[in-house]
Parts: sequence; C-alpha cells; structure tokens
Amino acid sequence: MSPRRVWTGWEPRRSRGAGGRPRGRWLRRLLIFAAVAVLAAAGLAAGGVWWATDHYGDQIQRIPNSFPDGPRPESTDGTTFLLAGLDSRSEKPTTGNDAEAALWKYGAQRGDTLMLVHLDPGADTASIVSIPRDSWVPIPGHGSAKINAAYSWGGPALLVETVEQLTGVRVDHFGIIDWHGFRSLTDAVGGVPITIEQDSYDSVQHRHFKAGTYTMNGEDALVYVRQRHGLPGGDLDRIEHQQQYLRSLVSKIRGDMSVTQPWHINRTLNALTDTVSVDDQLSNADLRDLVLDLRHLNSDDAYFSTAPVVRSDMIDRQSVLILDRAGLRSLCHAIETGHPPDTER
Repeated sequence: MSPRRVWTGWEPRRSRGAGGRPRGRWLRRLLIFAAVAVLAAAGLAAGGVWWATDHYGDQIQRIPNSFPDGPRPESTDGTTFLLAGLDSRSEKPTTGNDAEAALWKYGAQRGDTLMLVHLDPGADTASIVSIPRDSWVPIPGHGSAKINAAYSWGGPALLVETVEQLTGVRVDHFGIIDWHGFRSLTDAVGGVPITIEQDSYDSVQHRHFKAGTYTMNGEDALVYVRQRHGLPGGDLDRIEHQQQYLRSLVSKIRGDMSVTQPWHINRTLNALTDTVSVDDQLSNADLRDLVLDLRHLNSDDAYFSTAPVVRSDMIDRQSVLILDRAGLRSLCHAIETGHPPDTER
C-alpha cells in the first residue's frame, strides 16, 4: 500500500520513484510501533494487552539518567520520542537484554540515525522528523560539531539536550538500538521487503545495489540503510532509505502476525526486548497506555519529514550539512500543535 502522504519539511523535493519512506533501526518509536502492530494484529483483548505489556515490558532494558539536568522545553499535548540508531563498532551487543558491552563509553559510539517521533493526542497519527547525522549544530559544552558526536561525548543525556535545544521540542522518552540489534530484529521478522528504485554502488561498503524488490535479511538491510556513497542526495537519500525500512518493517509485522501464528508474535516481541533499550521513565503502564491508544495505528498514519537543509559544506575538513534551524523549529512546533505544514498525498 502506498503511503497516504509524506512530509518533506521545507527542503526542495527531489524526484523519486514510487514507494514509501520509513528508522531506521533506530528506534524507541520502533519498539512502540512494532509492539502495537503485533498486539493489534493478534486481536488481543484489553486483558491480553495488560498481561503482554507487563510480561514483555519487564524484559526491556531501561537506561538510567537519560535526560539532562536544568531547564528543558515545556511539555505539550501528545508524546515525543527520540529514537537513535547507534553506530557502535563493538563486537558485542550494547543495547537490549542481549547487551554484553557498555551502552555508552566516551568516544566509542556515535548516534548514527536520529528520529523525533511525535504521537498526537488520541494517537490518530505519528509524525517522524529525521535529523541527518552530519548536521552541524551546537552541542552544549562542546561548541559546534556534527550532531552524531553528541552521543559519543555525553551519552543519551547530552544527545537529548542537543536535540531539545536544536528543535525546541521536549523529549518525553528515549530509545536506542545498535547494529547487532538491527540485524537481529530484521531477521526475527523473516526479513523486510525493500524496493530499490535504481542501480547504485557504495564504494565504502563495496556493495552493488540493483533495482528491484527484495526481502532483505538483517545484514543486507543494515548495509542498505547505512548507504550514502553512490547516492545523488548523499545523507538525505540515506535518511529516505531508513524511513523506507521503518515503514516496511511496521507493515511486515502487521501483515505477518495473526492469532494463528502465536510463535511469530512471541518471537518478534522477544526480539524487540532483546535488542532495544529505553529510558527508565517509560514504565510498563506507559507502554500499556500506548499500546491501547495505538492499536489501530498503521504505517499509513505515519508522516515522515526531514530537517530542512540549507546547504552542504566543509568545516574542519569534514563534510557537513547546514540546517535551516528556524525552519526546523517551525516544523517541529507545527507538528506538536497539530498544525503541520501543507502535505502531499
């Protein structure tokens, strides 16, 4: 099913083929979206939801001290998640219950994928704003740098503080997943269908991508969502790959899970709890409320946009993206208040 509409912020819209866009692997929002999709597809009654959210919620790894001290943006209607995909070179998992290495160690990990996900009151829609990893932004206490350095220098709290100051949005909850978790989660659902619009070659990952539709396993999907070399839009096309993956993952879970396949439900929820870590302020009761509110939400109710980019540049011998910060704040404010900019169906 094609997406109902897609937000593009205020950046010029590039010509693209047919196909939806979806996060990254990188998802707290992914956790909620996928859990909701599974429970809804299974047709669980309220009692089943109550049991499931307690059972699986107890297994989710909680992250202490995820939020900064001091002044923060005010809360608004709805709930906002910051989802991060972790660029960790660790040979061992760092997120979820499967973690065998530290979630954060100074200089060892970077935020590879960033998405702000805002759920409207009543859970009628979910609005996702992707922030490019190469965005050149102020990082509190460190001057200006690429936004992916915030996690490397200060872990979840500094990343949340950086995003809040950049967007003016209060982050209510935080979720993160690393490369190991991304591969495991993708494999747990039996792979994710992805349509590649045109041939390309990634000279860094040494991979050819041929046009066509494929069901990608975890390893192939990770290579795909990390690709930016060989794409005309570079990091912005990479974001579109991540958004495409997320939308396809949610659709795959909803389509595959049914009451006649309870082993699929158990396998997928176990994979989520094994691979995703969330802030310790997200209680099982919060998770239950989200499941009940979102059980009818599907990928067509998710609207994707990207932080508006003014230009690319070279700073300190690094290729960076200069954002329209005022435009990004306006976009986020419009989404928070339920008055998004004009969208295209």
